Amino acid sequence: MTLTRNVIHRDFLSMGDVSGAEARAVLTAAIALKSGELRPDLTGRSLVLLLEKPSLRTRVSFELGMRRMGGQSLSMLPQEVGLGGREPAADVAQVLSRYADVIAARVNAHRTLEELAATASVPVINALSDLEHPCQTLADLQTILERLGGLQGVTVCFIGDGNNVAASLAIGCALVGARFRIASPAGYELPDGVVSRAGAIAAAEGGIAPELLTDPRDAVTGADVVYTDVWASMGQEEERDRRARDFQGYTVTPQLMELARPESVFMHDLPAHRGEEVSDDMLEHPRSIVFDQAENRLHAQAALIAMLLGALPRPG
Repeated sequence: MTLTRNVIHRDFLSMGDVSGAEARAVLTAAIALKSGELRPDLTGRSLVLLLEKPSLRTRVSFELGMRRMGGQSLSMLPQEVGLGGREPAADVAQVLSRYADVIAARVNAHRTLEELAATASVPVINALSDLEHPCQTLADLQTILERLGGLQGVTVCFIGDGNNVAASLAIGCALVGARFRIASPAGYELPDGVVSRAGAIAAAEGGIAPELLTDPRDAVTGADVVYTDVWASMGQEEERDRRARDFQGYTVTPQLMELARPESVFMHDLPAHRGEEVSDDMLEHPRSIVFDQAENRLHAQAALIAMLLGALPRPG
């Protein structure tokens, strides 16, 4: 892949859209951006962020990350665009490609991203879909790397729903040589397609295939990272009561953390539902690095944008 200004058209819809070497290059750049050692020059470049869902971390991190590199960012709310309703995604993509250098989209359905990417002539970034949340995983991997000093051989344990966050994390761990375990109740497992893709990536990259379990205690035992997410995501509010019943016993507590390695860390992509997937005190637990994760959305996404726009050296 040649990274040259005004030539590259590379989308990032899934963690599987980058190689292990590229993922590591983005993480290295993100850490350098955070420390101030690296400052890509994106003067005159612009990003449009399309939002179909409410956002705190996504909107702020994309906008400020772009501005810190000298570029411009514009966020557009659902009522202003109406993707697939007021205007087809394909038409929106063609118009925005004439205005901006990058399109990021936080959408309800992954197919909307695919429609944008199929027509856009500029990179399209998945800022969250129902299938994956790869930008979150970049920030997660950066945070683990900073805290534990490496990624190869690290055991990441995810407790809860095999959702979009878990899917991207499984693929991301496979890319960088980390071990991914997930404990989910029956009916909420990581999708077979994600397991197969992560397994194939792990085989190609010399990594480890995901491990699917049902007992949170088994999954957490000996883990370096304990990670969880809400039981009912946005759009699943009608399922909240049923999910609360199905996920009984899957709450991450200080007692559960004691089964992990002594130097283990706790992670959550936020927002959290205290008293459900986490006990009231877990975000402030001494092992919690939840707010480091949130901060690193800014740096990881900035590094990703810089790579897509050819402002980083070619990895490898």
